[in-house]
Amino acid sequence: MGEAPQEPGIDAPGDVAYAWAPAPAPRRRRRLGLWLGTPAAVVLVGVIAASLILIAPGTAVAGVAVGGMTPGAAAAAIQSHLDKTTIRLTGAGVEATLTGADLGARVDAKALADSAFRQHPMWNLAAWFAGRLQAPVALDEARATAALRRAAPGLYQDATDAGVRFDAGSGMYAASPAADGTKIDLGTVTTALQDAFAGGAPVSVDAVKVPASPAVSTATAESTAASLNTLLGTIGFYVGEERAVPVDRKVAASWLTVTPADGKLVVTADTAAIQRVVDTLAVKVDRKPRTGVEVTDTAGKLLGTATEPLDGRTLGDTSGAAAAFAAQLAAGDGKYQVPVTLAKATTTTVSRSAIVDLSDQRAYFYEDGKLWRSYLVSTGAVGHDTPTGYFRVFAKVRIQDMGCFPGAEYCTRNVPWVTYFAPDVGFHGTYWHRNFGHVMSHGCVNMPIDVAKYIYDWAPYGMEVTVRR
Repeated sequence: MGEAPQEPGIDAPGDVAYAWAPAPAPRRRRRLGLWLGTPAAVVLVGVIAASLILIAPGTAVAGVAVGGMTPGAAAAAIQSHLDKTTIRLTGAGVEATLTGADLGARVDAKALADSAFRQHPMWNLAAWFAGRLQAPVALDEARATAALRRAAPGLYQDATDAGVRFDAGSGMYAASPAADGTKIDLGTVTTALQDAFAGGAPVSVDAVKVPASPAVSTATAESTAASLNTLLGTIGFYVGEERAVPVDRKVAASWLTVTPADGKLVVTADTAAIQRVVDTLAVKVDRKPRTGVEVTDTAGKLLGTATEPLDGRTLGDTSGAAAAFAAQLAAGDGKYQVPVTLAKATTTTVSRSAIVDLSDQRAYFYEDGKLWRSYLVSTGAVGHDTPTGYFRVFAKVRIQDMGCFPGAEYCTRNVPWVTYFAPDVGFHGTYWHRNFGHVMSHGCVNMPIDVAKYIYDWAPYGMEVTVRR
C-alpha cells in the first residue's frame, strides 16, 4: 500500500518532503468592445424609432418636400407653403399679386400628411424618393371674392336679387325681377393657384370677367308672390270652414315681412300686430243661437226653410293664438282655427197661406192659421177679373215686362217682385199708381213695391193662395 501524505514539516519515512504549490493568479477579461458598442446601439434604436413616425425622404405633397417630417409637422408645412404661394392677376388694366392666404386658400393638410406617411413611411426603404402626392386646393369664396374685388374693382358689379312687394292699390303682391352682375371667375383663379402651389413658383392669370348670378332668382320671387296672394285670399280666423273674422288684405300685408336668406325668400309675421286683432275677436265671434224656421202648408206638408238654424258660439282661450298664427303665416297657411264653445240651435215649423178678398180689395196673410199681415191691393178691373179659387205659388220673377208683345193691349216695363200663383196672375210691385183698395189691374194683384218685395221673400213655393169674392 502507498504511504499516506504527511503534514508539511513532518518528515515522512525515507526523508521525502512534500509541500502545496501556490495557485496561479486568475486572468483578467478585456471589456473594451462592450463599452465601445453601447452608443452605437442607442443610435440604432433611435433610428429605428424615428423611422416609425417620420415620412420617407424624397416625399413631396404638391410642391412641398415633407421627407423626414412627422405628419403633424408636414401638415403645418403644407398649409404654410400654400399661404405663401402667389399668383399674378393681369389683364383688363389689372396688375396685382395675391397669396393663398389672401384668397383664403386651403387644403386638407392633415389628411394629406397622414396619407403621405401611410404611403411613404421612413422605415420602408422601397418608399424612399417615390414621387409626390397631389393636393387639391379650394378657395374660401367670400374671402377670395373680397380680395379679388379689392384688386380689380372695375370687374365687379353686384347682382340684383329678385324680391316681392305689396301693391296697396291692387291688394296683391308682385315680383321684382333679378338682374345678373359681373365678377372674376374663381375657377380660373383656383386653377392658377393650384399650378403655382404644385410648381413652387408664381403663376400669372388673366382676370376673366363672368356673369354673377343673383342669390334670389326671378322664379323664386314669382313663386313667393303667388303663394302670398293665395294666402291673402283666404286669410282670417276660422270656426270650422267658416271664415268668422276675415282679415283685410292690406292689414294682413302689414303683418308680413319678406327677406332673402340662402337663395330663398323667407316670410315672417308680426306677432304683436296680430295680437291687436286677436284682442277684438270675442265681439266678432260670439253670437247667440238662431232658431231655424221651416214652412209648411196648412196640411203640414214641408214647403221650404224660411230661416236656417244657426248655432251659437263663445270664443275660447286665445292665449298664444297670435304667436301660433304668426307661425302658420310663415309656413304659408292663412286659416287660423279659433277655439269656440258651441250652443246648438233648434228649428221650429210654421204654416203659411194667403187669402185675396176681391170684395174689400185686401190681401190677408196667415201663419199657423192666424192673421199675420194684411194690405190694401188692386185686383183686376172689369173685363180683366182676377180669377177666384184655390191656388199655389209656383213661380217668382225678380223683374219683368208685362204685355209688351205684338197685339197686346198694354205694355208695362220692369214690373218688380212678381210672385205667380195662377196662370199670368200673381202679386207684384206697382210703380204706376197708388190707388190701392180699388180695382186697377189686368188681373194681377197690385201692391206697393216694398210690400211686394216682402211677400216675394216670405211666400215659399207651394204656398196656398185663396181668391174669393
